[in-house]
Amino acid sequence: MNPLSYLKQSLFSLLVLSLLGNSAGFAGDKKEAKTLNQPPEGFIALFNGKDLSGWIGMNYHQVKGKSPVAVKNMSEADREALLKKNWEDVLEHWSVEDGELVNDGHGVYLTTAEDYGDFELLLDYKTVAKADSGIYLRGVPQVQIWDTTKEGGKWDRKANLGSGGLYNNKGEGKYPLVHADKPFGEWNHFRIIMKGEKVTVYMNGKLVVDNKKMDNYYEKDKPIYESGPIQLQTHGGEIRFKNVFLKKL
Repeated sequence: MNPLSYLKQSLFSLLVLSLLGNSAGFAGDKKEAKTLNQPPEGFIALFNGKDLSGWIGMNYHQVKGKSPVAVKNMSEADREALLKKNWEDVLEHWSVEDGELVNDGHGVYLTTAEDYGDFELLLDYKTVAKADSGIYLRGVPQVQIWDTTKEGGKWDRKANLGSGGLYNNKGEGKYPLVHADKPFGEWNHFRIIMKGEKVTVYMNGKLVVDNKKMDNYYEKDKPIYESGPIQLQTHGGEIRFKNVFLKKL
């Protein structure tokens, strides 16, 4: 084969490979678009991928007594006023973009309007450097989300051990069994199972909390509440969520 023919054949082969690669990418994109925010069998979607239906805004530290019980004990008028104020805050700091829940790192926590008892929770999240967030279970903090890098400035709080631990526990479960966080820019996946007072957490397929009792952060002398909302905490930097699914147990 003369050099010119060889060059033409090589260029053609590269073009074919490029097109095949693009086709595979397009197929992956279509598959992701088709399954995005679509719950697996037995689960419900807490986030519909389009708007904030089914959610309210809440941060229990706002109220006197600083607990879910304090909010329940408010007068109906005061509670409605608080919810109205919080919803205005939600609309300022939370949005939906391309099927993703987006928070700018500020504001009240996005909170399910419904309470849940025993459940299995699935969700994906992606955050940025210096952010500090978490998932509240039955309204109680929290399955921790860290910037685990030294530059994040939280190694004094053991952020170097990784996300996924029950950070507000006094003892067992406070820190994850393994560091399972993915690098910034990639999506992380949580599978959280809560039965009674016990919580199990898988992060990116790795066991990080193994059936540990979750402490009641608000009323430390009492067991954790039998039911409560799921809350998506926001603090210090942008965080995104998608594929937020729950199965009642």
